[in-house]
Amino acid sequence: MILTQILFQVVFNTKYNERTMIESGQERLYKYIRGILKNKKCHLYRIGGVEDHLHIVTHIQPTVAPAYLVKDIKIASSDYIKTENIFPNFNGWQDGYGAFTYAISAKANLTEYVKNQKEHHKKVSFRDEYISLLKEHGIEFDEKYLL
Repeated sequence: MILTQILFQVVFNTKYNERTMIESGQERLYKYIRGILKNKKCHLYRIGGVEDHLHIVTHIQPTVAPAYLVKDIKIASSDYIKTENIFPNFNGWQDGYGAFTYAISAKANLTEYVKNQKEHHKKVSFRDEYISLLKEHGIEFDEKYLL
């Protein structure tokens, strides 16, 4: 038996940081991604974002590799967005993603943070937010690869 209790915050953005995820379609996308996670036996705590990026707070099933999960979410959601024409100007997801781990004790603060993304991004750009997350988690990066 494998027992874990690790929260992941997965963050990824639209191709070229285009602000194509219009608010009217976001809940449909979130519901679709919720279904993907449920099918993979991952527990979703919160999903949210703004026009150019998503945050997913989830427990990932121990037998599921985060890289494969994110790949599956990106491929399936891109197809869904295009087929259902949820975001007419959507051109796909940017390559890469961030996956940050947290103790279960951080769940309340983390889900509240994701819940308040629209308000948060009135003051902070995605780039600045992402750099802050990388620094907070001690992840080395080269700014030339960040948009």
